[in-house]
Amino acid sequence: MNFLRGVMGGPSAGPQPSGADTIQKLCDRVASSTLLDDRRDAVRALKALSKKYRLEVGIQAMEHLVHVLQTDRSDSEIIGYALDTLYNVISNDLEEEEQDDSEEENSPKQGDDLGSQFTEIFIKQPENVTLLLTLVEEFDFHVRWPGVKLLTSLLKQQGPQVQQIILVSPMGVSRLMDLLADSREVIRNDGVLLLQQLTKSNAAIQKIVAFENAFERLLDIVTEEGNSDGGIVVEDCLLLLQNLLKNNNSNQNFFKEGSYIQRMKPWFEVGDDNCGWSAQKVTNLHLMLQLVRVLVSPTNPPGATTSCQKAMFHCGLLQQLCTILMATGVPADILTETINTVSEVIRGCQMNQDYFASVNAPSNPPRPAIVVLLMSMVNERQPFVLRCAVLYCFQCFLYKNHKGQGEIVSTLLPSTIDGSSVSAGQLLCGGLFSTDSLSNWCAAVALAHALQENAALKEQLLRVQLATSIGNPPVSLLQQCTNILSQGSKVQTRVGLLMLLCTWLSNCSIAVTHFLHNPANVPFLTGQIAENLGEEEQLVQGLCALLLGISIYYNDNSLENYRKEKLKQLIEKRIGRENFVEKLGFISKHELYSRAAQKPQPGFSSPEHMMFDHEFTKLVKELEGVISKAIYKSSEEDKKEEEVKKTLEQHDNIVTHYKKVIREQDQELEELKQQVSTLKSQNEQLQVTVTQQVSQIQQHKDQYNLLKVQLGKDTQHHNSHGDTLQMNGIQLEEVSKLREELEDWRNRHEQLQGQLKEKDAVIENLKSLQVEMGTEQSSQLSSSRGMEHSAELQKELELLRTQIQLQAAEISKLQTENQKLQATNTAIDPALGASGAVASRSSEKEGRLLQELGELQSEVKALSEEKASLQQQLDSSSSTVAILQDEKSKLQQEVAEAKKEQDDLLVLLADQDQKLSALRSKLKDLGMPVEDEDDIESGDQADEDEDGDEEEQD
Repeated sequence: MNFLRGVMGGPSAGPQPSGADTIQKLCDRVASSTLLDDRRDAVRALKALSKKYRLEVGIQAMEHLVHVLQTDRSDSEIIGYALDTLYNVISNDLEEEEQDDSEEENSPKQGDDLGSQFTEIFIKQPENVTLLLTLVEEFDFHVRWPGVKLLTSLLKQQGPQVQQIILVSPMGVSRLMDLLADSREVIRNDGVLLLQQLTKSNAAIQKIVAFENAFERLLDIVTEEGNSDGGIVVEDCLLLLQNLLKNNNSNQNFFKEGSYIQRMKPWFEVGDDNCGWSAQKVTNLHLMLQLVRVLVSPTNPPGATTSCQKAMFHCGLLQQLCTILMATGVPADILTETINTVSEVIRGCQMNQDYFASVNAPSNPPRPAIVVLLMSMVNERQPFVLRCAVLYCFQCFLYKNHKGQGEIVSTLLPSTIDGSSVSAGQLLCGGLFSTDSLSNWCAAVALAHALQENAALKEQLLRVQLATSIGNPPVSLLQQCTNILSQGSKVQTRVGLLMLLCTWLSNCSIAVTHFLHNPANVPFLTGQIAENLGEEEQLVQGLCALLLGISIYYNDNSLENYRKEKLKQLIEKRIGRENFVEKLGFISKHELYSRAAQKPQPGFSSPEHMMFDHEFTKLVKELEGVISKAIYKSSEEDKKEEEVKKTLEQHDNIVTHYKKVIREQDQELEELKQQVSTLKSQNEQLQVTVTQQVSQIQQHKDQYNLLKVQLGKDTQHHNSHGDTLQMNGIQLEEVSKLREELEDWRNRHEQLQGQLKEKDAVIENLKSLQVEMGTEQSSQLSSSRGMEHSAELQKELELLRTQIQLQAAEISKLQTENQKLQATNTAIDPALGASGAVASRSSEKEGRLLQELGELQSEVKALSEEKASLQQQLDSSSSTVAILQDEKSKLQQEVAEAKKEQDDLLVLLADQDQKLSALRSKLKDLGMPVEDEDDIESGDQADEDEDGDEEEQD
């Protein structure tokens, strides 16, 4: 307690403040009261006093408040009061708001210390933070919101310690992620602020938050709030996204693979009317541009940066940024940051660099964007930060871009100079020789980047001639640069020109020869190095030493007066080797050199500090050591080194040649790979088509072979005319069904023929009976033996009717004769014996006739019944014949249809064979193994032969 009072600066003894006793009583009430209402009122009172008596409440009530959080969780009101009280005690935000200008300067520092110490006391028990995480899960607004604010304040005061507690807590980070899904905007927005503090400088928590779908939720919030037109919530979300992505390669890769880069494009869709941008919109767009730069920063792994650059080009984000770059009415700071962003999006990516080279400004006539930007760079009226951004953009455009370097240098060559419009080369030359030292420096550095690691362009640039004045002959660009150096211009101008010359001459013996050919250059350099000048001139002396050292190291000894050995002797006499090496070391020891070596982007606070370029610092680091060694080497060592160098040069030439060949082969290989991928896709499509066609053809062949086997005799007689019906187009099931139906009809036909034969037997019996009745009947019956089937039976029945009628007439005749005989018998005397004998014979004959007549009548009756039965069977046979005729016509129609389908199938098979042959030829052209059709048919024939042998064996 005394320690905390000492921090506040108050005495440890003396009268207590008037509220101290009240606070003590309230704490006792919270600790001892059994009624919840009493404890709630006491905590409410502590909350009211916590702002004014922050120290006393923190010291006396913190333990009791934590106890309330643990024991009274069922009452949301008292929990909310306790959390608010703790927030007032721990947070420094309230104290900063209440501070007046009249307060002491050390008050904020003391308040910060107090909040930090109270936070340390609270988190000393890690379960307090775990308890707070549990309370944040509550949906009740009066619990969740103060819990979020308290946890945010704890993270502000003791971030790493609280982060570690949350990290080891089960589902600690996941609980806090649920805040982003809260429908209440106040809690959601404060949840964003909480996650900002939670993710600061902790890669483990950043990864967990990212994999808890944070990118999706934050981008949704930004879209809902109106993108760059949104309020402070958009700013908070963008700051949180920066925390998650900056220097975190895992999250950057996850962001790219999740296709979230594509969702950034709508952020930069600005309208034509760019007047009156609000301060919040400027802030939001600035953060959005910084977020793009985080993904393509030069400090990221090269592979990750390249993949993000390509994704930004393919989704149209680079095109959108270039639109802002060329738009009018854009605020200066947004334009500057946009230039820096475009710079890093195109840096080292050939595809993006080519697109940027094709961008034109909306002017009349249209000018390339590079030319418009260079005009701003060499214009001394433009803001310093804008000129630095343009220089960085030009450097990034030329970084590892030999094509772009060649285009820039070509605008300086005599054969390609176009007088109708201003070119990039003309602007650079104009800036190089202007009166503004910053323009001189920027133009020199930009031109040096056009020559970086490109020996061919260094030689080409030697052809550039400049017209200095009317009537005087033109001088080379190299000579003009050395002339300006010797005129004693400003330090910044001379530093820029010396950096250009060092870059130009390094690794280019022809340029060194041209430089040494001017007899004034070497004396000027030795004079500058040998003088004892002020501190400002030491940097120029160091650069002169570097240039002279390059002239020695890359000297091919083609000039007799300036051979390596003579130059070394000159240094030994006029400067001294130790002094030369010391002056050479001035460069790397300079503060501005160390600052420029940190990152590629020029980051200078003022134009006076703009001395070194990042790429030039790499060159100095590479050459400083070898030049120092070269100064001390003897002539013999130089000869050996010269031989080694020649060997290395030859080797380098061979390597360069092979690199060129490999590059060309790589291009050809890429083209061939593309062709192969295209052919592979086509081949896969053709394979699928061929597979389908082969399966269809195989099915058709199987069907054809089955039908050919089933219809092995090739013909079937289905009607009385002997028509041969081919059924190749009918399916196997239909053929078997038709055959069963034919067998049924044949059986029925045989049954009917059997019945007719039985009727014929009955008629034959009748005929035999009629033969016994007399020759007339037998002769008449014999005439009817030739009748056949139903028509002959009808005729026979008609003959039977006539016979019965004749027999009936004969019977009636016999009856009349019998009556006459009886009458005669009664008239003659019965005594006559002869007549009695005759009568007895006559009566016997009459009895026989009567008996035969009865039998004939019964037989006639039976024949009549038999006739009716035969007539009924004949009608049934007629209907059956009609049905058979209908079935026959149907079968004939179906067979005709089957024949038509067979013809269609044959046409289809012919087409399929043509397609198959075409596909086989394509596959053969592609080099794929294809089985010949003869092999397939021989295999099919072998299968058919095996099937035939098995059937014969069966």
